[in-house]
Amino acid sequence: MAADDGGAQPLSLAVHSLPAPDLAAAQRQRHGRLKMLLVLLVCAAPVIASYFTYYVIRPQGRTNHGVLIEPQRPLPTAQALPLADLQGAPVDPAMLQGQWLLVVVAGGGCDALCERQLYLQRQLREALGREKDRIDRVWLIDDAAPPRPELLPALQGATVLRVPREALAGWLQPAAGEPLGAHFYIVDPMGHWMMRMPAPSEPARIKRDLDKLMRGSAGWDQPGR
Repeated sequence: MAADDGGAQPLSLAVHSLPAPDLAAAQRQRHGRLKMLLVLLVCAAPVIASYFTYYVIRPQGRTNHGVLIEPQRPLPTAQALPLADLQGAPVDPAMLQGQWLLVVVAGGGCDALCERQLYLQRQLREALGREKDRIDRVWLIDDAAPPRPELLPALQGATVLRVPREALAGWLQPAAGEPLGAHFYIVDPMGHWMMRMPAPSEPARIKRDLDKLMRGSAGWDQPGR
C-alpha cells in the first residue's frame, strides 16, 4: 500500500539578490584613512628625522666632538625659564624654536672667556656658508649686569636675552667641574638641548659637528622660523 504523503508539496528555494555594496562609501573611507595617516606622518617627520639623525646616522666610535645629551632636554615653559630682552620685556621661550641655536652663557660683564666664546660663535656660524641661515647665535646673560657697550656692534644679528641663573640650570648644565660659560650648547629647531661642546672649545671640530647636523637635518629643516 502506498504511503499517504498528505498532499505535501515539493520544497523550492528562492534566491534573493543581496544589497549591492556601497563601493563609493568604501573608497571614501579608505581615502580618509590614507589622508589621516599622511597627516600623522607629516607631523611626525621632524621628530623621526631628528632621532634618525642623532641615533642612527651619528658617527660610530665617538668621532663627534660634542657630547650628545641623552635624553634630550626640551625647552622649558615661560614659567620655568623666564626670559627677558635687554629692555626687561618678557620673552616667551617658544620664540627660540624653529632654528638651530648655538648658545653662549655668560654674565653681562663678559670676561675674557665670554669674549672668546662670542667671537667663535660668530666665526662658526659664518663658516657654515650657505647653511648659516639655519642657525642662530644666542647669548643668554645669567646676571643683572648690562652687556658692555663695546660688545654690542659684534652682536648684530644675535639674540641676546637675560635669564636667571638658577632657572637656566634647570635646562642647560655644564660638564662636571666646569662653569656654565665654558661650553657651547646646541639646541635643535624643536627646542631640545641635544649637544654640549667640551671645554676648551676646538673650533675646527665644532664646525665638523655643525656640518653633520646641517646635513643630517637638511631634509626637514629650512632656514627661518
